[in-house]
Amino acid sequence: MMRDIGPLPDSHPPVAAKKIGVLLVNLGTPDAPDTASVKRYLKEFLSDRRVVEIPQIIWQPILRGIILNTRPAESAEAYRLVWTEYGSPLADYTRRQSVKLAETMVVTQNHVLVDWAMRYGNPSIKQRLSALKSAGCDRILIAPLYPQYSGATTASVHDAVFEAIGDMRWHPAIRLLPAYHDDPLYIDALAASLERDLAALDFEPDAIVASFHGMPQRTLELGDPYHCHCQKTARLLSEKMGRELVIAFQSRFGRAKWLEPATDTTLEALPGQGKKNIAIFAPGFSSDCLETCEELAIRGKEQFEDGGGEKFAYLPCLNDSDIGMDMLEGLILRELSGWI
Repeated sequence: MMRDIGPLPDSHPPVAAKKIGVLLVNLGTPDAPDTASVKRYLKEFLSDRRVVEIPQIIWQPILRGIILNTRPAESAEAYRLVWTEYGSPLADYTRRQSVKLAETMVVTQNHVLVDWAMRYGNPSIKQRLSALKSAGCDRILIAPLYPQYSGATTASVHDAVFEAIGDMRWHPAIRLLPAYHDDPLYIDALAASLERDLAALDFEPDAIVASFHGMPQRTLELGDPYHCHCQKTARLLSEKMGRELVIAFQSRFGRAKWLEPATDTTLEALPGQGKKNIAIFAPGFSSDCLETCEELAIRGKEQFEDGGGEKFAYLPCLNDSDIGMDMLEGLILRELSGWI
């Protein structure tokens, strides 16, 4: 129920009716698939101390002198392969999730406003928090769309949120959606989506690969729960489906040791183990993005075939599917308990 602001004096300026906000947040995307846009995006992303845990006095010369002068052109080419008329896949799907959740909320919770933001790039967390507050939201649920918690993702969103409200004189009340790596809503949604997509294939996979985004091994040693969350997700999903899953970690970057086994080497090795026909999916991604559409669906297929593989299928993320939206609505409504 919308909270009444009560009567105001005749001379009082207009006051927006009190509402509740929900801000869906995902990682980020460049504004366009060109070198300049990707360079701006990568500069922001790779300057985050949560993402690269190297002293800035050492890291920034490497980033500005080498990486930002070489990597943007290569990444821009990859983005062009998957770019849509609505922008990057990640931005498009996150926008769709926001629109569909808002349409659901307006039916039963018309005092709840839903918006979306990116941790890096546009629309920014600061911009959208300000917009929600201006619209009358004095209570806001932040929903980082990362099922598995990591300091480099979830905690970085938290940092950006509290930095943004730090500039506000009158803070809204803030809630944070916790990691949902083992939540039955999430596991059930993944299982239903996978079973549907597997049933639509014209072959029976010899192996099903669950590819999670990689992290440096050092993060695990420092106490980050991400690796454990990934393992638990895969175990619960395997038990739910009654199918064995091959766990791997993708997107290695730099010379440091990363979580293993790596997705690329796993794909190259599977045919030699008699696994000539496979399906692969990315349970740690709430929406398809560069890392799934290009790294897995395109390059992953090439790596598998180069290793002697025959049939390969990439299975999409939950995205804005009915299954995915039912899960998201359930998570959001539960976290709004007491506010609605």
